[in-house]
Amino acid sequence: MAERIVTGEIIEQLKRLAGESNVRTDESMSRHTTFRVGGRAAAFVSVCDEAGLKAVLDYVLSGSIPYFLVGNGSNLLVSDSGYDGVILKLAGEFDKIKVEGTRVTAGAAALLMRTAAVAAVRGLTGLEFASGIPGSVGGAVYMNAGAYGGEIADVIVEAYTPEGAIKKQDLELSYRSSVFKKNGKIITGAVFELQHGDEAAIREKMEELKNKRLEKQPLEYASAGSTFKRPEGNFAGKLIMEAGLSGVSVGDACVSEKHCGFVINKGNATADDVYKLICLVRDKVKEHSGVTLEPEVIMLGNF
Repeated sequence: MAERIVTGEIIEQLKRLAGESNVRTDESMSRHTTFRVGGRAAAFVSVCDEAGLKAVLDYVLSGSIPYFLVGNGSNLLVSDSGYDGVILKLAGEFDKIKVEGTRVTAGAAALLMRTAAVAAVRGLTGLEFASGIPGSVGGAVYMNAGAYGGEIADVIVEAYTPEGAIKKQDLELSYRSSVFKKNGKIITGAVFELQHGDEAAIREKMEELKNKRLEKQPLEYASAGSTFKRPEGNFAGKLIMEAGLSGVSVGDACVSEKHCGFVINKGNATADDVYKLICLVRDKVKEHSGVTLEPEVIMLGNF
């Protein structure tokens, strides 16, 4: 058996830096992903403030200890063998939302849906598209999340990192991408510029989008939302359906018949089931249409 990277000594040091109650060992990542699959993380550390984040980051970086930051786990597939490293999750002060005029400042740990709801209560329009996206603010900025004609790039002013703020023009926001995919920096928060609107109209729009999701998406099952990026000039779900893959399964992982762009967990899927199905879909679509689908899901661990 290979020697573990995260030793007892590392665990004890993490407890000293982050607080004993904020460090869990052999934590099942199925509890922290919307796919509800995944093996165990050697160390799972909740970081509640800037000082704690800096201390933990300095420690893992100085020791070349592998680490990965998770948000709400809504775009993440962790292997069944788990992750022999440190999983960081922002909490505490990183979960706060503040409204000043038409600007909404949200910590990276705040859910995007909750941020949209807070904006709606204040009669601020612009985040309605985000009201059904299950990710965190940090994850949404990292992926430039979007839906129904809107995306983070439309409303963000700047993002915060431990090293300071990065203005919108330097975020390199594009379809499901940002500068953070290249520089590896941790997002700690973001500022959104919205517009004054009518609260009733905003809520009506949010309800309309909610009903569209319920009608067209398999929200009754665990999934990571859209599994593949939208290929230029086409739609992943359409290509998957045309390749005859609607309802195709590997174990309990299944291509949703309601929306072929979703790979769903019908109850007892493993990460390996999901991964094999993603590969099957990619290969069959390539064979049928010549288009290579690129997974939108981030994969962590050994596949």
